[in-house]
Amino acid sequence: MPAAKLKEFLDSHQIKYVTIGHSRAITAQEVAESAHIPGKELAKTVMVKLDGKLAMAVLPASRKVDLERLREAADAKTAALAGEAEFKEMFPNCECGAMPPFGNLYGMDVFVATDLAEDQMIAFNAGSHSELIKLAYTDFDRLVRPKVCAFAAKG
Repeated sequence: MPAAKLKEFLDSHQIKYVTIGHSRAITAQEVAESAHIPGKELAKTVMVKLDGKLAMAVLPASRKVDLERLREAADAKTAALAGEAEFKEMFPNCECGAMPPFGNLYGMDVFVATDLAEDQMIAFNAGSHSELIKLAYTDFDRLVRPKVCAFAAKG
């Protein structure tokens, strides 16, 4: 989903947001640094497989996914990181690794780390490695309806 399509979706729901352009950065920590946002406030989207089904794990850029804790929270038998080849085609207009955390638009579950859900604002990649969108967490929660759980481990 390119930034334009995501912005249309947000506009159609009367969501107030800010776009932040930054120099090209790949890792979440590089994005946070480039955009001058603390790593704990920048959300990164990690693609996972829960019982073989793709899902999004959304957590602060400064943290990593604890697969065992996520598996338990999702009441799944298995949890694994998804390989790029397993999800790349689902997001044809996004740069790989820059998918916005709107799994609901792709028919997949979204899990958000507890500490990220406690923030007033959430910032995330807007489909590219050079643009972020920042909006109120309450708006994100209302649109996506993620399952909030404790699965983020110190990076």
